[in-house]
Amino acid sequence: MEVADTLKKALQDWLIPEFEKLHLEMAELRGQVSGINKRLDDINLHLADQSRRIDETNKRIDETNKRIDAIHADVIKRIDDSNKRMDALHADLLKRIDDVRNRADQHYLETTRRIEALASDVQVRFDQLNARLDRFEERYVLRTEQQEIKRHLEHLERRVQGLEKRLAA
Repeated sequence: MEVADTLKKALQDWLIPEFEKLHLEMAELRGQVSGINKRLDDINLHLADQSRRIDETNKRIDETNKRIDAIHADVIKRIDDSNKRMDALHADLLKRIDDVRNRADQHYLETTRRIEALASDVQVRFDQLNARLDRFEERYVLRTEQQEIKRHLEHLERRVQGLEKRLAA
C-alpha cells in the first residue's frame, strides 16, 4: 500500500501541476486565437462594407454617365472631372483595401507562426513529461522487484531456520 500511496503522492505533486500549467497555457492560447479571430472578423466586416461602398460608387458612376450623355458639353466636362475624382477615390479605396488585406495576411502569418511555435513547445514539454514518466516507471518497477526478492529471501530464511531447528532436534 505504501508504494501505491507514494506513487499517488508523486503523481499528484509532479504531474497535476504540470497538467494545470499546460491547461492554463492552452486557455491563454485559445484566448489569443479568439482575439485574433475577432479581429479578422472585424476586418472582414470592414472589407465587406468597403466592397459594398465600392459597388454603390460604381453604380452611381454608371447612372451619372447616362445623364452626362444628355447634357451640354460644358456640363459633360464638369462631370468628367467629377468622374476623375471618383476614380481616384475608387483607386485610393482599393489601395487601402489591399493594404488592410496585406496587414491582415501578415498578422495571420505571424499568428500562425506563433501558434506553431507554441504547439511545438507544448509537444516538447509533453515529450519531456513522458520521458520523466518512463524514468519514474523504471524506478518503481525496480523497487517493486527488490521488495519481492526481499520477501522471497525472508521466506527462504524462515524455511532454513525451520530446517535447522528440525535438524538440531
